[in-house]
Amino acid sequence: MRFHLSAVVGSGLALLFLVLGAVQPYALELNLTDSEVTCLYAKWQMNFTISYETTNKTYKTVTISEPHNVTYKGSRCGNEKNVAKIMVHYGSALSWTVNFTKEAPDYLVDSISLSYNTSDSQFPDAAPKGIIYVSDSPGLKIPLNDIFRCNSLLTVTVPSVVQQYWDILLQAYVQNGTVSKNEFVCYEDKTTTPPVPIIHTTVPSPTTTPTPKEKPEVGIYSVKNDGVTCLLVTMGLQLNITQEKVSSVININPNSTGFTGSCTPQIAQLRLNNSRIKYLDFVFAVKNENRFYLKEVNVSMYLVNGSVFSVANNNLSSWDAPLGSSYMCKKEQVVSVSGTFQINTFDLRVQPFNVTEGKYSTAEECAADSDLNFLIPVAVGVALGFLIIVVFISYMIGRRKSRTGYQSV
Repeated sequence: MRFHLSAVVGSGLALLFLVLGAVQPYALELNLTDSEVTCLYAKWQMNFTISYETTNKTYKTVTISEPHNVTYKGSRCGNEKNVAKIMVHYGSALSWTVNFTKEAPDYLVDSISLSYNTSDSQFPDAAPKGIIYVSDSPGLKIPLNDIFRCNSLLTVTVPSVVQQYWDILLQAYVQNGTVSKNEFVCYEDKTTTPPVPIIHTTVPSPTTTPTPKEKPEVGIYSVKNDGVTCLLVTMGLQLNITQEKVSSVININPNSTGFTGSCTPQIAQLRLNNSRIKYLDFVFAVKNENRFYLKEVNVSMYLVNGSVFSVANNNLSSWDAPLGSSYMCKKEQVVSVSGTFQINTFDLRVQPFNVTEGKYSTAEECAADSDLNFLIPVAVGVALGFLIIVVFISYMIGRRKSRTGYQSV
């Protein structure tokens, strides 16, 4: 859902209007005006994945993204003496603030800070309870009278929190009340990739998975934290979207797909994107302090008709393996994210935690691969059993012939 905020600021009073629209999911839009003239404009998407300790000394994670109860109290336009500010409050669970300072001929994204309240119901079994503050200083400099654009994923990792921002349009200190058309593009958006080919097939029912024309190429993805590899993924990827009995099969080409990610002790994330896919997230989590698993998949992508297809599922339990090892499945696997979206993986190997020297640890194989390996000793055992039976029968026949040759006269 998109939220649009218009604020009239004057004489120390702010009048806030919240207008709800049915557009792209989870998008925020803020338009601050001073004396009915626009002075700050922002449109963006963001989410937060927070790891917290529980009463039984384990860790849980919560992802806060949908702004169904968002408010913007404290946002302001700013001037030469006072910083401009965007403040977003997700009920009592979380508050997020970004400060801008004006230093002509530029303005700076000076600081990003957030506080989350573990006493809120979104943090069940949290211990201790209370408000926790974290902050970061991006130091991003943008020319005055330019609008900052970044469609790519920007990830900020601070203790226990992974922050993600994308689809950003931002201009603080708007000049003469008119939002600029001159874009200042982020570095991540400057590299363009060719479109991913899409194969269309008609299937008899929405739940039928189409047969792909070819196996996808295997990609190798690695994420580093402070220069040290913390997540490794190797896989061929195929996306299956079914809408109105028509299925689209998309083979991901790793050579034209960008990737980013982040790691914390309890959460690791890999995000893929290209000209067709805005983002495809794989979120891994720790459970029971000794195993990891694929907990969440989020996707947002453009369809051939220009519409945006978005699906999220944070209640998965796939690719389960012990911490300190990797998970491997050479055979094709299917992750059913929703009734309309499935992911097929090929030659999969993943290790989201405890990576040593940038290499995979010993792998725990999937059931499909284990069944295949089990057939080998079974086949050998059957062959040996058959050989023993043949030898035994040959021995009995030879013995019987030997007795026949010594009959009494």
